[in-house]
Parts: sequence; structure tokens; C-alpha cells
Amino acid sequence: MKNILASIVVTIITLSIVIDNAQGKRVLQSFEAFEYTAITCRSHSASITEFGGVGDGKTLNTKAFQSAVDHLSQYASDGGAQLFVPAGKWLTGSFNLTSHFTLFLHKDAILLAAQDINEYPILKALPSYGRGRDAAGGRFASLLFGTNLSDVVITGNNGTIDGQGSFWWQKFHGGKLKYTRPYLIELMFSDTIQISNLTLLDSPSWNIHPVYSSNIIVKGVTIIAPVKSPNTDGINPDSCTNTRIEDCYIISGDDCIAVKSGWDEYGIAFGMPTKHLLIRRLTCISPYSAAIALGSEMSGGIEDVRAEEITAYQTESGVRIKTAVGRGAFVKNIYVRGMSLHTMKWVFWMTGNYKAHADSHYDPHALPEITGINYRDIVAENVSMAGRLEGISGDPFTGICISNATISMAAKHKKAIWMCSDVEGVTSGVDPKPCDLLDGQQSEKKKKTDGGCDFPTDVLDIDNVELKSCSYQMN
Repeated sequence: MKNILASIVVTIITLSIVIDNAQGKRVLQSFEAFEYTAITCRSHSASITEFGGVGDGKTLNTKAFQSAVDHLSQYASDGGAQLFVPAGKWLTGSFNLTSHFTLFLHKDAILLAAQDINEYPILKALPSYGRGRDAAGGRFASLLFGTNLSDVVITGNNGTIDGQGSFWWQKFHGGKLKYTRPYLIELMFSDTIQISNLTLLDSPSWNIHPVYSSNIIVKGVTIIAPVKSPNTDGINPDSCTNTRIEDCYIISGDDCIAVKSGWDEYGIAFGMPTKHLLIRRLTCISPYSAAIALGSEMSGGIEDVRAEEITAYQTESGVRIKTAVGRGAFVKNIYVRGMSLHTMKWVFWMTGNYKAHADSHYDPHALPEITGINYRDIVAENVSMAGRLEGISGDPFTGICISNATISMAAKHKKAIWMCSDVEGVTSGVDPKPCDLLDGQQSEKKKKTDGGCDFPTDVLDIDNVELKSCSYQMN
């Protein structure tokens, strides 16, 4: 049975005993044995209560969490360690993770993000951005943060991380922030990461942000925020290689998944693309943004993105490409198949006129290359406009392919069903008929096959990673 566990299973034992905690107080401790799947299992275990943690929703636990992580880091070379967060409401500010480490949240555990800016250290701006995204200064550290780490697992049997974001949204709307809002989870310059089987609520800004990292699995995560909350992107792989995102459900105030790689001259100079990205079985609701966005910060480049089995409801667009003069770099070799879209403003949206810039020093000669964009096997209903594809004058988007797409227009759809400028491509089996700029001729080789747009048949390394059956039980 262990080999077929698809989710965390709580098992067998619950023990309650009285112990002395780190402050010398006698507390009732509940220990549970459980099984879960992870990239790596651990040899050592502890509970946050052993370090003075109190799950009453009022006691601040930042020091307890950091003490626990620091203590467990000693086992990094001895099979690693896992920190168990029992049922309760655990108020905490930002704390740093460590290598060869698992953070596990019980199904009734809630990490509550402290609503005190002093609980979030100030970090420098990311080098590929040159400034904060909310303000010119740096940024607040994320709730769960780590840099230069290896082998990190953040998981649970659907435990919750509640960002209590309204505190930050009000400050953002009021123009009262000197630094960029914290994210819920950010790992930098790290390798071998798993984030799974969690519910993330009301993030101050982005929810999950792996950046300058590789070999990442995000699986079985539910992300929820009000659809009008500012910049609450779901999952943002940023200058990352070998990433697998699957079986996620996202309701947000911004893009459900946003693929990024740095901003204007800073991203160009840093030169670290996002590549070899898999997205599958995504369900998205985002009335003002995209199910999947590529950019607009893409100045390190984006290539080899493979998305399939995408479902979106009441979402502004399916897959959106956002770029501008000054971004430079490329978005190329993008493959999407199997989208089911319900009540959309646009099915296809590309723009080369996304003018938000880091500063005024961007290079007006740094033109992005957008090419090799493939969409196939799409059904959409209640759509206002089928496609809005706007390249850059003198720098057209090329190699666009759309095949086997059936789009049912809304009763009050836009008069112009397609809008195209400065784009080149081919289509087959698309209804309603696309614009003339997408009426190029397919190659003879393509005509002899199914006539559909490309989707790779090779297997990426990250797709060969299998999760192991792990367990936790207190000694």
C-alpha cells in the first residue's frame, strides 16, 4: 500500500503525555504517527512544542520556529530532520529554513503570518530585478524563507498557511510601503525542493516563489485569495530550471501561475532563464488575470514550458505572454495542450506593449524574441474575444501555431473576434476562423502527420523524480 499513497495518510497512533517544554513549563503534548510522500525521508524528528511553540493563535512563535530549525540543522549530514507542527494556530513571523529538512503541517495546523512588519527582516532587491516590485527599495523576507539550500520539503496532510494578507493589501493600496510585501514561501539559489499537500490562504503578495533554483516539485497545493486582492499570484517559478507543477487548485487576484526571469536590464545582465517547466492538471479561477502568464519580467529568457490539462473558470485569459521593448531575451518553445476554458475574456493573449519598467534606464534596443508558441486541443465556452495577439512593430512574434481549438462565443461577445498585429503563424482546425496573419502554410512533414501543433515527446529529468513513502513517529 505504501507504494501507491498519493496523499498524506494519518495513521494509527495518538499519544498524550505531559512533558517539560523549553521554557520549563509542563504542557500536554499530542504525538501522532503518520505517513507522507517526499523526495527524501528523514532520520530525525521533533515537534515545534519541544521548542516552546504554543498553538493558541495569540502567542508569537517566530523564535520557537527558528530555534527548532537551527537545532535540527545539526542532523543535515546524518539523514536530515523533520519538524512536526501539530493541530493548532501557530502565529509566527518570517523564519529561515535549512537543508535536508522537512516542515510538516498536521491537517488541523494553521501557520498564521504575524501582522507586524517588524517580524519580517528587510532584504536587498533581487539582483535580476534591481529594485522591489512594490517600491524602489528592497523587500520584506517571506514567511518561510531560505537561500543556498538543498533538499527542502514543505508539506502536510493539507495543513494551512494563512498569510492574513489584508493587513498588507491595505498598506499597499494606501501607498504606505517602502519595501515589497513578503511572499508566503520563497527559496533562493536552492536545489531539490518539494512543496506539497498544503492550503495557502490570503498571501500578502505572491504565494510560492522559487527563484534561481532547480529541481522543484509543487504538487497538490490549494491557493486561495480574494479575486481583487493585489498581486496574489499563485506559483511563480523565476529563473528556475527543472520544475514540475501538478494537481494544483488556485483562486487568486493575479496570475495563477506566472513564469518569470528578471526585469529589463537587470534580468538581461543576470542572464538566468526559466526552462524545462512542466505544468499539468491545473485548475484556475482569476477574473482579472491569466491561468498561466509568461512574463512580463522575462529578461533572462523563458524556454521549454510544457503545460497540459489546464482548466480555467471565469479567468481573464488562458495562457498570456507579456513583454515589451527593453525586456530583451526570449520566450520560445512553449507547448500547451488540453485546455478547458469556461467564461473567458480572451482565450489567446499576447502583448509586446506591457510597459511597466524597473526604471528609466532600460535599453530601447533590447527587443524580446517571441517564437515557437504552440497551442493545441482547446475547448472554450462563453468567450468575449477569441484572441488578442499584439507583437512589436519591427519585431514580430513568430512561429505561432494553434490547432484543434473550438471556441464558443458569449452572447455579448466583442465585435472583433480576433485582433492581430505584428504576428506570424499557422492554424488548423480552429473555429471561429483566426485572423489572416495566422494563415501561414504548414510544412509538408506536418501535413503528413495529424496537422496539430507540436508537443514534445521526450521526458524531462524532473518528471522522472518519484516521491518516497516516509513516516513520522516520535521516539
